[in-house]
Amino acid sequence: MQTGYCTIEAYAQDEFVEKKSRFIGAVYPCKTEEEALWFVEKKKKQYWDASHNVYAYVVRQEGRAPLARCSDDGEPQGTAGRPVLDVLERGNLVDCCVVVTRYFGGTLLGTGGLVRAYGHGAKLAIEAAHVLHMEPAKRCQLSFDYSLYGKLQALFPEFGAVLEDTAFGADVTLTFRIREDRFAAFEKALTEKTNGTLQATVLETLFADMP
Repeated sequence: MQTGYCTIEAYAQDEFVEKKSRFIGAVYPCKTEEEALWFVEKKKKQYWDASHNVYAYVVRQEGRAPLARCSDDGEPQGTAGRPVLDVLERGNLVDCCVVVTRYFGGTLLGTGGLVRAYGHGAKLAIEAAHVLHMEPAKRCQLSFDYSLYGKLQALFPEFGAVLEDTAFGADVTLTFRIREDRFAAFEKALTEKTNGTLQATVLETLFADMP
């Protein structure tokens, strides 16, 4: 059975200063290693004069474990890239790349200080982004008489379904998405409420941001 994952909706960035060193954390959604490396290179060009451009990325692979890579970019081994990657892995975040840029402020942070600073840079970037909770889901459509509208509307919040579109024509037509593991129970409740006269049409099966 497919399992859910988290990712980010769009690019985001934030920064902070630690003992005069400036840390800039940036996160970018990417579905391939090529896209991740493109983002890394973009940031290296943008911050060409920075002391370090540390990065980590995790991308899904069909039928295999996610691909995870990181780089310390000249910082002491294990003090920069790994803490950034740890933030992604602890958050179950995939299909995204984080670059944490450092402008050295003249004061050494020490091993523990570097680990905390780079991890914090990654966290700030992710907190600035909108995290999507992607779950196996079904996009469905349901058409019915106006007299059933009020009765059926209550079903959606009960099963965590997300209403995408409502069309008012000869009948009411609702387009919605619902988690795959809740679909059977939703169908049963729909059958009970309409005495078996209605059935949702499944338009597609997909991963979608679900409550």
